[in-house]
Amino acid sequence: MKKIIFIAFATTSLLLSSTQAFALFSVSVGVPLNQSFSSDTEIKSVSGTLIGVQLPFALGLGLDSYKTKIKDSVLELETSMYNIFYELPVPIINLILGVGTGNHEFVCSDIGNGSPCSDYFEKGSITQWYTSIGMPIIPFFDIHLSYRSITSKNVEVKTGSSKGSKSDLNSTVTGVGIAFNF
Repeated sequence: MKKIIFIAFATTSLLLSSTQAFALFSVSVGVPLNQSFSSDTEIKSVSGTLIGVQLPFALGLGLDSYKTKIKDSVLELETSMYNIFYELPVPIINLILGVGTGNHEFVCSDIGNGSPCSDYFEKGSITQWYTSIGMPIIPFFDIHLSYRSITSKNVEVKTGSSKGSKSDLNSTVTGVGIAFNF
């Protein structure tokens, strides 16, 4: 009987303490794994950080900052995004839904040591929605996967003194991270 009570207590303690519903504060750090554009644009690599801070009432703020190197090009796409998110009250897993806004900017990686390509491209505004699902690995940590859907607006290609065509930079980003719950 003592063994059954101990197993029930240990299981309940692990489940309750590892969900963020009982956390006072949570910090999440992640990295983007892949970015896929809706156009035929191919990427070489993506690197940067995905940061989130959750407050005790299931709301949180986040910052995404990463660079995407375009394959067979001197261009890199810098993305900066500010997010707000909410953790749904789901037992055992940590399910987050969020939205964000920010901007894209092309950087010429071999022209002027990463200077903006403002002579050729306009800075564009972007919005995103995203979701993240986390699985507790020990009582104060979880590992999570995220999916972001980005809608890009008005990144224009300049042609001489006038503005030219708009680039199609709508994309999806997948990432992985770890969260620490206080």
